Amino acid sequence: MALSLISTGGTLMLGNIPYYVPATPFTTISTSGFGRLQSVNGLAPVTVISITAANNSIGHLSSIIGDFAADDVWNTGFLDGLLVQRPAGAYRLNYSPGSITLSGSNQSSTIISIRANSSSTIPNGPYFLSANGALYQPLRLYSDFAGAFTQALISSSSEGSYSALPAALPGIESPTLGVPSRLYYTRTASKPLAGVRLGIKDIYDITGVKTSNGNRAFYGFYPPTTANSVPVQRLIDAGAIIIGKMKTSQFANGERATADWVDYHSPFNPRGDGYQDPSSSSSGPGAAAGSYPWLDLTLGSDTGGSIRGPSQVQGLFGNRPTHGLVELTGTMPLAPELDTAGFLCRDPTIWKAAGIALYADLPFYTDYPTAIQTINFPTSATTSASNLTLSFLSRLQAFLNAENPTPLNLTSAWAASKPASAPPTLNALLNLTYPILISKQQTRLVRDPFFAAYAAVYDGRKPFVDPSPLVRWAFGDTQPESALAEAQANKTVFMDWFNANILVNDSRTCSQSLLLYASTPSPQYRNLYEGPPTVPFGFSTGRISVFAEVPDVVVPIGQAGYQSNITEHAEVLPVTVDILAARGCDGMNKRSQLSILLNQELLNPVRLQQLFNLIEDLAAAGIVSTTQTGRTIAGGEILLKRGMIGL
Repeated sequence: MALSLISTGGTLMLGNIPYYVPATPFTTISTSGFGRLQSVNGLAPVTVISITAANNSIGHLSSIIGDFAADDVWNTGFLDGLLVQRPAGAYRLNYSPGSITLSGSNQSSTIISIRANSSSTIPNGPYFLSANGALYQPLRLYSDFAGAFTQALISSSSEGSYSALPAALPGIESPTLGVPSRLYYTRTASKPLAGVRLGIKDIYDITGVKTSNGNRAFYGFYPPTTANSVPVQRLIDAGAIIIGKMKTSQFANGERATADWVDYHSPFNPRGDGYQDPSSSSSGPGAAAGSYPWLDLTLGSDTGGSIRGPSQVQGLFGNRPTHGLVELTGTMPLAPELDTAGFLCRDPTIWKAAGIALYADLPFYTDYPTAIQTINFPTSATTSASNLTLSFLSRLQAFLNAENPTPLNLTSAWAASKPASAPPTLNALLNLTYPILISKQQTRLVRDPFFAAYAAVYDGRKPFVDPSPLVRWAFGDTQPESALAEAQANKTVFMDWFNANILVNDSRTCSQSLLLYASTPSPQYRNLYEGPPTVPFGFSTGRISVFAEVPDVVVPIGQAGYQSNITEHAEVLPVTVDILAARGCDGMNKRSQLSILLNQELLNPVRLQQLFNLIEDLAAAGIVSTTQTGRTIAGGEILLKRGMIGL
């Protein structure tokens, strides 16, 4: 029998920074200069720099290298060799290959001239070069100290397939993630997310990778998937770089961080004292986006609040889109009538670009709404959180040139204009709607086929399932089959009423008004034991977008203090506001910006659907801002991470 011996790449340190070098080179070049470079195990660190006939001076090289310093993968160790890439065609360099010291550098660099291929060039950035001319793009390694990922991934040699990253750093229950240099990528109209580092909630299928849905038995039972889910494929097509799969509470049901998470440990929310609940079910995407500056974007899902909750407690931009904007084939369902795919992100510009890639065919409108409604907003600035909330409302009003905001009492509005045959209160209409939809649909679509397949293989045995899904599924089992149709009908009654009376579409502004509600921060300690999980009965402000199918976006506006019983110090937690618009108004896009974007050649006309354009405009006006990773949304070292390798 022939011996099968396959290299999976290797790890090394350069300048005290860990790297993974893949087994397959990016390309192979012709060069005779390897002997002049410092190397270890046949690999030498080098930097590729492209030049032109007009810009090939030593000063130009120094200027380019100065820009590289902002990249987290590149470091000065890659200056040992400079592969100066000349365009196809003959012309002379303004300097001779050899050893030089660039301006601002304290080390000498060996210059090696290479010529670009006539059809393609090697991207600028850090590489490792072998003696035979193989050029490898390394991944910088980071530790998942927040426990946000289920597994790290790399694109495998098979076209379109992914596999586990075969590298590890020291750490307790901390997967090691690898990220490529951002210098390799240039965003274009066809690739608006080129080089954007993306984490995927582990309910979305990725080719070649198992999907766990947060359940160990499910992960172990089913083989790797053979196709990407629709949302994942759209993001890959737009140029996003998948870094890994991320933890979800089990089967995307809501779970608290202490007793509810049994199969896997809940991720750690970095904010405040570091022991606040990360919310769920997009727990991994939220914790990672709040913890890691090397991660740009995370893909979550929202059925009843699973993106908005983690975004609120970790101070992130997050969105539940208009229901049905993107097909969810290849995504585990909770309730198809309610399931949506959306993002958690620190930067509203990246957030918008991701929306352009994921959602399609959003229309343009000439203006923003000039009417604002609020639900349960403070009436006076009695706390730091209420002061932030009212200040944001005032600035938004001025930005929109809006009328005075109108407080909305949804209970009174329903009583005044509800359909004649509808129940007298919203709670009477909707108290059972959410739990029936999620329990009846998920038992039918996920539990029953999983249990049947598992039992067929394991002599009738059942797999383990966490308490929270079991409680919800058991409730669904007590309801008659007719309950599902009744719940769907009740949802439709509310949706039709709400969209006709509260957030109404408009031909000029898309939505006649915006509806705002605030989230006041309060400690939710993960070390507190509460009661067992319960069925999620009732109607709340957070369920408006769920039942009405309207977009609901989380906007971080600041932070407010609390006294931690963990650190026994004053800490801060994020303050956020949710903004809702009429159905289909996710873009809130102003037509006047169309010509600007086309002139900049950032997007082509077919893809010009600037999701969350309003939020980006608010950022440009200084009303909201990009949040940072760390203990606060303004940054700060996360407790417990000091001294870890790969940070």
